[in-house]
Amino acid sequence: MNRIAVLMNGLFQKLRNKKGMEMVQVAILVAIAVVVGIIFKTSVVDFVNRIFGDLDAANF
Repeated sequence: MNRIAVLMNGLFQKLRNKKGMEMVQVAILVAIAVVVGIIFKTSVVDFVNRIFGDLDAANF
């Protein structure tokens, strides 16, 4: 039980550290971007294909 408390204390110390907190924030933002990309992949691909198709059809 004491080992777990020491590990948790070390983890909390890293999270309180400004540099550690910045790394956590970057990791969370990257994870959110990946999840949003996976969720909306088909919508984004359809949108891009439609835009390029319209540009190609307009001989732009």
